[in-house]
Amino acid sequence: MSIRDFAAHLGVSERMVSKWEKEAENIHPRPVNQQALDSSLAASTPEEQERFAALVGETVQHTPAAVPDTQASAPPGEPLPLNEPHQVRHPIDGKLMTLVDAGVFLAGEKDEPVYLPAFYIDVFPTTNADYARFVAATGHPAPQHWKDNSPPDNLLDHPVVFVTWHDATAYAQWTAKALPTSQQWEKAARGTRGDTYPWGSQLTPAKCNVRESGIRTTTPVNRYHSGVSPYGVYDMCGNVWEWCSTQSEPGRYELKGSAFTSPFKRCTPANFNDASADMLDDDTGFRCVTPAETMRALLKMNS
Repeated sequence: MSIRDFAAHLGVSERMVSKWEKEAENIHPRPVNQQALDSSLAASTPEEQERFAALVGETVQHTPAAVPDTQASAPPGEPLPLNEPHQVRHPIDGKLMTLVDAGVFLAGEKDEPVYLPAFYIDVFPTTNADYARFVAATGHPAPQHWKDNSPPDNLLDHPVVFVTWHDATAYAQWTAKALPTSQQWEKAARGTRGDTYPWGSQLTPAKCNVRESGIRTTTPVNRYHSGVSPYGVYDMCGNVWEWCSTQSEPGRYELKGSAFTSPFKRCTPANFNDASADMLDDDTGFRCVTPAETMRALLKMNS
């Protein structure tokens, strides 16, 4: 990968990856970043792990795992998750997360096949109540529309807004998660078959909170039951744009999903949008992901 691609893969900045390369053995990544590095290495093929070991002067012992036939869908040599729970509560922020299996999906407007390792994604966008716990625990600045560091009571189950990419990334790091790459987000929204929308390919604005809905503000994150994705993920169309970790150009990151301010034609998950990392607005929020390997380790630590 290029530095840019690897930074997006891990959910960190390009500057951080460059710093790691420059300082080499003298660098000690933060635990959440080390965890992302370890998870990435664990998900690599045996050949990639051997090449890595050769570069650092170590040896790697591979112990083949028994894989059920029903899961034999990854490329040759790719390690596969075994018996992952379908839905779990994340042990740090308590949010419900769902498994997106390893495998190929049809990505982008041209429906090109892309393979992604297994990961978990938040079923709902990060709410004001979620973000309030983060603010209380870390002292991070509250969104500008809150009063006395607390969200309005009637918005607790609405997605948090007025958050920059930096704010969203800080929350993700606090939870030992990451912002999704644009491809992770799109797969969680569309499934594997190339459907246009989370619910299929039917033009149905009533299944999401977009401009045509006439609501003109955010809605509770669990409102649109008929608009969930094949993985049971809510609000992948409408309500709020969601930050991704994928950098489109220096200082700008992709956004997915559209918002209550957007016309329905912009809500297709394959659509491209981006913004400055410093941008914040009343229609922009986020949700998080974590690799399946990381979730497995966290659940084991907290069992």
